Amino acid sequence: MTLRKTILATSALSVIAGAAVAEMANDMTLVSWGGAYQNSQQKAYVEPYLEAHPEVSATWDESSAEAVAKLRAMNEAGNITWDLVDVVAADAIRLCDEGLAMEYDPEELLAEGEDGSSAEDDFGDLIVSDCFIPQIVYSTTFGYRTDMVPEGVDAPSEICDVFDLETYPGKRSLEKRPINNMEWALLCDGVAKEDVYDVLETEEGQEQALAKLDTIKDSVIWWSAGADTPQLLADGEVFMGSTYNGRLFSVIEEQDQPVAMMWDAQVFDLDGWIIPAGLPEDRLARVKDFVKFATDTQRLADQAAYISYGPARKSSAPLVGKHADLGIDMGPHMPTDPENAANTFVYNYGFWADYRDDIDAKFQAWLTK
Repeated sequence: MTLRKTILATSALSVIAGAAVAEMANDMTLVSWGGAYQNSQQKAYVEPYLEAHPEVSATWDESSAEAVAKLRAMNEAGNITWDLVDVVAADAIRLCDEGLAMEYDPEELLAEGEDGSSAEDDFGDLIVSDCFIPQIVYSTTFGYRTDMVPEGVDAPSEICDVFDLETYPGKRSLEKRPINNMEWALLCDGVAKEDVYDVLETEEGQEQALAKLDTIKDSVIWWSAGADTPQLLADGEVFMGSTYNGRLFSVIEEQDQPVAMMWDAQVFDLDGWIIPAGLPEDRLARVKDFVKFATDTQRLADQAAYISYGPARKSSAPLVGKHADLGIDMGPHMPTDPENAANTFVYNYGFWADYRDDIDAKFQAWLTK
């Protein structure tokens, strides 16, 4: 090749490379849940990413609880305004099934583990959908006010104490959706743990769960945002309430409120990203670059320094250390710690992906009665 041709070829490659960079959008709209969890995401990987890419800006939308409905509406309108959406695993499965989330190849999109493992092996069976990019393992469980335990009575320690208004009077806070509430209700109405979903898929089982919830309905404050129960507990408006274990960690350890955790029948779940289907190429290129960074071994381990959720990568677990501000070991505060996981309830992603819409409609109708 002549010198002139070499120069022209090199210049052409430079132009192509420059075009590829130019095609990467410089702003992202990230969707999450707000509160302590979103703050952990901001600290662990959004801020480091923006520091490395000063030309990029990121805006948060705290709409993850309505992600399915809003993505359906955006798709119908042909106007996808979100770039990356944090959802629970069951919602990721639904969005994937409906073609609203992008399928991906783990080996192409995600970095390999810091220990040299492939991304697919490192995340393992936590990749529960072709569209789901796992971030954390968390649980939904109960917190209670230690100073509101009746005199002469042991502190609540079992899930069915939630339904015992005689021994433990006072308001409860429960999430304003059927997931978890229906399972706990059946457990406390005598259904064996291994039979819960078989019962819940029947009309009779759904009515049984709602009838059990009826026994405490008048004492319930219903929440929609994960920050609601911690605030209700901190204000003394409820005696006990359900929320995500990381939110309870925050109110107990960071805010030093008179609140304790009740781990019995905590419901394990997964949370992670989905990329909306149909993004323009420049936005998709930016999102892919961010996801590879945000889900690597170190970033997921770093997130555990801000909130007590277990990282989804196996290679991240050995790197989990102390809380970023408090200096306390985070291991004992994880839902997966053996002492906390003595009696867990395993969430059935497939069941809720199949039955969520129907049971949700029935639950919301029950709420209005």
